[in-house]
Amino acid sequence: MSPEGRGLERINPPGLSPATGFSHAVAATGSRLVFLAGQTALDVNGKVTGEGIVEQFETALANLLAALAAAGGTPHDLARVTVYAIDVADYRARAKELGRVWHRLAGRDYPAMAVIGAVRLWDEQALVELDGFAVLP
Repeated sequence: MSPEGRGLERINPPGLSPATGFSHAVAATGSRLVFLAGQTALDVNGKVTGEGIVEQFETALANLLAALAAAGGTPHDLARVTVYAIDVADYRARAKELGRVWHRLAGRDYPAMAVIGAVRLWDEQALVELDGFAVLP
């Protein structure tokens, strides 16, 4: 268990490449699983906002965290997040900016993560989508 008493332990073995912006593994113990649906940069009216991937990532992450908060969780409770990006090369090129957005909204406790290239997302204007799950104590 983490020092805060939460049921997630982030594991980053020294024999693997340094975990920058993610955790290699997350061990979870808790009483409640929260599965988070894919979130894009949709505003309250259902319209995609933001011109670039950084702006859209910020809104999509904020939407994911809002759904998590409504279920009683915090960013620290995230065990897994998957990022679906239309342009993985653009995502990689803006990794530092995206990392700053993550730090500001979710802190420095990283879940296990993956970035997957997608041909397109449900909303044609969406450049990025995030889904995941959390374990609440």
